[in-house]
Amino acid sequence: MPAPFEHIARRVHGAGHWSGTPRDRLTLDYEQRFRRRIVLTCDGGARVLLDLAEARLLHEGDALAAQCGALFVVRARAEALLEIRGQDSTHLLRLAWHLGNRHLPTELAAGRLRIREDPVIAAMLQALGAEATPVTAPFSPERGAYSAHPSHVHKRHNC
Repeated sequence: MPAPFEHIARRVHGAGHWSGTPRDRLTLDYEQRFRRRIVLTCDGGARVLLDLAEARLLHEGDALAAQCGALFVVRARAEALLEIRGQDSTHLLRLAWHLGNRHLPTELAAGRLRIREDPVIAAMLQALGAEATPVTAPFSPERGAYSAHPSHVHKRHNC
């Protein structure tokens, strides 16, 4: 039986705030990128235990730093999403309100919103006059107002 993991990562370096050559890449969907503790399998097969003090969202280009010094770069996996467009900016705001009222994770961008693909919500949006188009793309929804946004997490070091 293989070991459950080969590396332990207790630090995250934000995208653009690390250097060196990563040992491997982790291609993760949104759910896998918002964690505190989980065993992750790299694209090359290595297994890394992510062990942070608190849950955080891993972003495209972040690097997990293993105790031995190895770096594992994070890539956002493309997911099935709905891209939502309104008739104008006021209409788009109303659509965003309806999504927020249902506590749906929503990615905000100029002129559009993105949510995970959901046929029931797509029907509701279309009934509200929205254009809801299926797309495949990485998903990075807006974090809530009460969410912490640490740029780095530092804890134990036992290389």
